[in-house]
Amino acid sequence: MKYLKVLLLLIPSFVFAQNKKNILFICIDDLRPELASFGATYIHSPNIDQLAKQGRVFQNHYVNAPSCGPSRFTLLTGTYGPPQNDALFLRSEKMSKNIVSFHKSMPEWFRANGYTTVSVGKVSHHPGGRGGRDWNDENVIEMPNAWDRHLMPVAEWKHPRGAMHGLANGEIRGNNVKMEVFQAVDGADTQYPDGHTVNEALNQIDILTADQTKPFFLAVGILKPHLPFGAPKKYLDLYEGVKLPEIVSPEKPAGVSTWHNSNEFRQYNLWNKDPNEDKAFALEVRKHYAACVSYADAQVGKIIEKLKETNADKNTIIVLWGDHGWNLGEHGIWGKHNLFNEALHSPLIISYPELKKKGQKAMGIVETLDIFPTLCDLTEIEKPDFVQGKSLKPFLNNPKTKGHVAYSYLNAVHAIKTEKYRFIQHDNLELELYDHKTDPHERKNIAANEPKKVAELKKILAEKMAISNWAKGELK
Repeated sequence: MKYLKVLLLLIPSFVFAQNKKNILFICIDDLRPELASFGATYIHSPNIDQLAKQGRVFQNHYVNAPSCGPSRFTLLTGTYGPPQNDALFLRSEKMSKNIVSFHKSMPEWFRANGYTTVSVGKVSHHPGGRGGRDWNDENVIEMPNAWDRHLMPVAEWKHPRGAMHGLANGEIRGNNVKMEVFQAVDGADTQYPDGHTVNEALNQIDILTADQTKPFFLAVGILKPHLPFGAPKKYLDLYEGVKLPEIVSPEKPAGVSTWHNSNEFRQYNLWNKDPNEDKAFALEVRKHYAACVSYADAQVGKIIEKLKETNADKNTIIVLWGDHGWNLGEHGIWGKHNLFNEALHSPLIISYPELKKKGQKAMGIVETLDIFPTLCDLTEIEKPDFVQGKSLKPFLNNPKTKGHVAYSYLNAVHAIKTEKYRFIQHDNLELELYDHKTDPHERKNIAANEPKKVAELKKILAEKMAISNWAKGELK
C-alpha cells in the first residue's frame, strides 16, 4: 500500500486534471434559432452548423426571460430570478451588504471544484462583469467570487459600455437617434468589438491549455447580433441576391398580449422609415441582422479552431447558447421583451467527444435553467441541491427523450410552454392560450374557449411561480 501511495505522489497533477473535462461556453446575444442547423435555409452559419453536426441540437430550447439580464441570471445561478436586467447586480449588492446568504453561482461552483474560471466579453449582463458609469468600475462586481479572470477588451470603444452598443471604428452610442440602426463597413473583424473579444478568447485558450494542472471553464460572450446591427461588409455581402421568406404573422395582435412598440429598436436612426409599413426597409433590417449572425458565426469558428489547435477539443464540452430570441417583424415587433415564441425560443447546442448519435436533434422541450445541472453531470462533479433545472444528460444519451415544461416571465407576466400549448397569465389575470399544433405562430388566443385546459395549465404555472420567488430560490 505504501508503494502505491508513493507512486500516486509521483504522477504529475496534470494527469488528474486531464481526466476532468474542460468547458467552453459560448454565449451569443439576441440570437434567434434561425440557423441552417435549426431548419433555416438562407442563413450562412457554417461554423455553428458544423458544431451542430458534432453535437446535440436542442430544437425546442426556451429561455426563462426574454431579456439579457434575467436570462443570464437563470443560466449563471441555476435558479429562477428577478425579471430585471440588473438581476445579477441586485444579487451582488445583497451579498456585499450581507443581507442575504447566497448559493454559489455556476462559475463559482466550478471554481470551488478545482476549475480555472475565465470570462471574456458579455457573459453576465454587463460585458466584463463590472458596473459603474462606463461598466468598468473594479469595485462594482456583477458576479463576486465567480471568475479567476473576467476580461473585456474595448480597443477604440474606450470602455465596455461603448463596446456594448458600438459600431465600426470606435463609434459608441451617445445621441441614440443619430446612431444608425444598421451598418456594414469594409474591413477586418476587429472593425467591430467582437473581433477583439474573440482575439482575447484565443489568447486565453493558449494560457489555459498551457497550464494542465487544472481543468478550465472558459465562457466567451459574443455581442452581435445585438442592436445596433453592425458587421463587416463581407458578411452582408453573403446575402446579396438571397431571397428571405416572408415575415410570418406580421400583424399587431388585436387582444391582450405582451406586444410593445419596439422602443429599443426605434431609439436608433431609422431614416424616418418604419419596417412595419415599408417592406423594402424591413428586408434591409433582416439582412443586416443576418449579417451580424454570420459575423458571430465566424467568431465561433475561430474559437473552436483554436481549441482544436491546442488539442483541448479532445477533452472539452462545448456549449453554444443564445440568451433569448428576437422578433424580426413577427406580431409587429422588432425586438425582444415579449412572451411570444420568437423572443423565448433560442439555440442550444451541446457537444463533446464521447457523445453518441452525434448530429441528431433533441425535440423535447427544455429550458436554460437545465444547463447548470447538465454541466455538473457531464464533468462528474457534485450537482448542487439548490439548482432548479433538470439535467439534460438523458437527452444527450437519447435524443428521443421526452421534454418538460419550460417556464418564462416578463415583469409580472408569467408563461409556460408545454409540448402543445403556450399559456400566459398577465398580472391582471388576463390570459393567453395558443395551440402550437394548429397555430404555431400564435395568431389566435383560445383561452376563452378552453376552460378545462386553462384550469389545468393554471395549476402547472402556479407550481412554477411558487418556486420562482427569488428569496426562496437563493437563500440557503
